[in-house]
Amino acid sequence: MSSSPLRPDGLGRRVAITGMAGFSPIGNDWVSIRQRLKSGTNGIRHMASWDVYEGLNTRLGGPVEDFELPAHYHRKALRSMGRGARMATRASELALADAGLLGAELVASGALGIAYGASAGEPDAVADFGNMLINKSTDGLNANSYIRMMAHTAPVNIGVFLGVRGRIHTTSSACTSGSQGIGYAFEAIRFGRQQAMIAGGCEELSASEAAVFDTLFATSTRNATPEATPRPFDAERDGLVIGEGAGSLILEDLEHAEARGARIHAELVGFGTNSDGRHVTQPDAAMMERAIREALDDAGLAPSQIGYVSAHGTATERGDIAESRATHAVFGSAQPISAFKSFTGHTLGACGALEAWVAIEMMREGWFHPTINLDRPDAACAELDYLRGHGRELDCEYVMSNNFAFGGINTSLIFRRWS
Repeated sequence: MSSSPLRPDGLGRRVAITGMAGFSPIGNDWVSIRQRLKSGTNGIRHMASWDVYEGLNTRLGGPVEDFELPAHYHRKALRSMGRGARMATRASELALADAGLLGAELVASGALGIAYGASAGEPDAVADFGNMLINKSTDGLNANSYIRMMAHTAPVNIGVFLGVRGRIHTTSSACTSGSQGIGYAFEAIRFGRQQAMIAGGCEELSASEAAVFDTLFATSTRNATPEATPRPFDAERDGLVIGEGAGSLILEDLEHAEARGARIHAELVGFGTNSDGRHVTQPDAAMMERAIREALDDAGLAPSQIGYVSAHGTATERGDIAESRATHAVFGSAQPISAFKSFTGHTLGACGALEAWVAIEMMREGWFHPTINLDRPDAACAELDYLRGHGRELDCEYVMSNNFAFGGINTSLIFRRWS
């Protein structure tokens, strides 16, 4: 592969992925995640602690297990972090280590920035302010309550803990928080504003976020059989399941990465994003299609060059139908596609980063996971090559990762295999 520092179209710098790490409901490293993907075992659990909430129909969630912080996360550092920010900060630290940049001069130089997001801040901190408004009392509030509640709590805590002095983009856009973080980091490097970026997204599991979708009748209520749901694109799906996690990628100017001898996981070559401008919660297949085409145009690729699509795949009726039709409009019926959320549930702000990480790892290995619980594709969904069963070996030079969010925000990322 050419090591030219400029893109073939001359429009900016080339961008490498040099570090990746994260926490998910099916594992906290690629080895563990791959094992669960191979075995077809999801991370969905019955959340007995949610039984106290009257009117909440779903009792299902995808928690991150075995998440612990090392001793250097001392009490003073942690008091401004909710669980989501803790996962995000640790994932970013591990991603920097994977990139060989942890402790490097670059981190505090101002040339490294952050583009990171979540749907919202810590739910418990939000509840503390809600208590004030409802009960007319500030009991429970302290100097760190707002820091834990604010929408940009994750990138700010990452920056303070790691000493990052570059720009911060807060991408609080629900289900596209992670993918927008990656996309905006890509643009910051591509156009010479930063040399490297920490990018991604996070979310912590909360009954309140499950309730958001429950009120829309969009959650799965297979409470007695968590292993059987969610079921993206399946005719018998009954809604999504909320999960949690964090995913961090280190994006770096390719010339800088090569000069320091960095291991390169992949190259990010295309990003498309837009908004429906039509409805807050009803997806628009035409605008999804346009975002996908924008990413292809940005990368200078034809649809036939994409070997695999990582679907948003929430297992909601309207979302699955719209996404499948948008994908079919661009690629036709032979496009290999699968949904990581069938294993983890919908990790909201984290999903774009986790799905990008997993897509890159699969592209490097040449094996792609199936959509589990997809027994019979819904006839209302477009005809695509849905990966089922034991997954499939594919030789892909390019993979695409798509995400679509409330507010009609659409994103598409394209990664190139590095060799």
